[in-house]
Amino acid sequence: MMCQTADDVKKIVKEKNVSFIQYWFTDVLGTLKSFAITPSELEEGIEEGMGFDGSSIEGFCRIHESDMIAKPDPTTFQIVPWRGDDERPVARMFCDIINPDGTPYEGDPRYIFKRLLKQIAEKGYTFYVGPELEFFFFKDSNGTEILDKGGYFDARPVDLGGDLRRQIIFALQDMGIQVEYSHHEVAPSQHEIDLKYAEGLKMADITMTYRVTVK
Repeated sequence: MMCQTADDVKKIVKEKNVSFIQYWFTDVLGTLKSFAITPSELEEGIEEGMGFDGSSIEGFCRIHESDMIAKPDPTTFQIVPWRGDDERPVARMFCDIINPDGTPYEGDPRYIFKRLLKQIAEKGYTFYVGPELEFFFFKDSNGTEILDKGGYFDARPVDLGGDLRRQIIFALQDMGIQVEYSHHEVAPSQHEIDLKYAEGLKMADITMTYRVTVK
């Protein structure tokens, strides 16, 4: 689902009967932050952004400088597949953080990365990233009891995470994220899903989406 403009987003929200649009961004530690708006707020929310209290975000600003704006990037619009409600789906967009005067907030990790990518481009290069992202499956959220005792490239019956990896891959593909391959890693219950390389900023957004999808 490719969007290029704010009008594209508004059209899809109406056609798909999207119930909420989540605004995603990260703090300086890379922790995903999010708040949701309803379609009735989208007209203003996508053109001008939505205000929030930046002093409550790790590493952002002091209480007397707390007014900040999350301005979404329409090219990052995607319907999230894990909500399980095709009739009233939920979507997300990544945001740039700006000051009330419209200037970029210098502590925004996305802005910092954009500045770095600009410096790379000025030298005639394009920065591509192809991460190998690994994670562990545990039997439940209450502890670290492993799900299997498989090793590197093991298959069934020792690899019990294959079905879970497949569900994750389907969700990633539903969001337009290209997966190269997946397999069991070296340690018990350790798994890897490798993504097709992409331009740096796009891959940063994909990586945050990957983390949420796996969890």
